[in-house]
Amino acid sequence: MFLQSYGNSPSGRPGRAFALNFMLDGRGLSILLEFPVRLIFRTTAVVGLGVTLLASAAPAWAGIEEALKALQAGDTATAEKELQVLVKERDPRAQFLVGFYVYGNPDSKTFDLNKAAPLLLDASERGYVPAMIPLAGAYAEGKGVPKSLTESYKWLAIADRWNSPNAAPLMEQIGRELPADEVQKAKAAAAAYTFKLK
Repeated sequence: MFLQSYGNSPSGRPGRAFALNFMLDGRGLSILLEFPVRLIFRTTAVVGLGVTLLASAAPAWAGIEEALKALQAGDTATAEKELQVLVKERDPRAQFLVGFYVYGNPDSKTFDLNKAAPLLLDASERGYVPAMIPLAGAYAEGKGVPKSLTESYKWLAIADRWNSPNAAPLMEQIGRELPADEVQKAKAAAAAYTFKLK
């Protein structure tokens, strides 16, 4: 996964756009994030989002292949349906997929950040690093969670500690908008944070 900066936000608002580029199963996925000014997730290709890798990981991934095929086809309602069993079991990977691609995608018919944020929060609190970046964006914008740049910075700092390569530039950007004492408070909260086991 790597982060590529695109300079000014494509929405015309001040800010910076970042593309998160994933390589899973030899195929690419690019997600455009306008951060922190506007939280937008756009998939340019969900092709092969690790279908083979994920489907073979455990029997619990029985419906994951169908869900990923549905996401590739732009059918978020089917993807949501296929992943609901895993979401109810609080599988952080399924929570991330539903929170990010189904409820967190503005192009989705099921777009609802009030549903997305709690899934991303639960997955993040239990240590699922990919969910931390969009959760930080939700906090930065106050979408589905109370607006808090301090919480946003905290989650970016936790993701950075766990080697998320895209966290540092976003942390730097949020850090410019926070007073120094709030940055220190967020860093301390990140350093002291322990993941929930259940």
